Amino acid sequence: MGEENVVVECRKCEFLESYANLGRARVALNDHEVGTGHDVDWQINHVADGVERAGADAGICGTTNCENPDSALFDW
Repeated sequence: MGEENVVVECRKCEFLESYANLGRARVALNDHEVGTGHDVDWQINHVADGVERAGADAGICGTTNCENPDSALFDW
């Protein structure tokens, strides 16, 4: 992901940053929450194709028959 795809924003102050990947965004989110006690939110604008496919194959969590049983990601 060459561009900044994840936006981290604090609900209680002016903290607003963008990150190229989920890992760095998650670290920033956690650091701000721990350091300030604030609630921080994030918006994921784009994920890698493989992540998107895995999510689509998994279906909606907790909903029966929404997954793709033919997916190579499932080991039944």
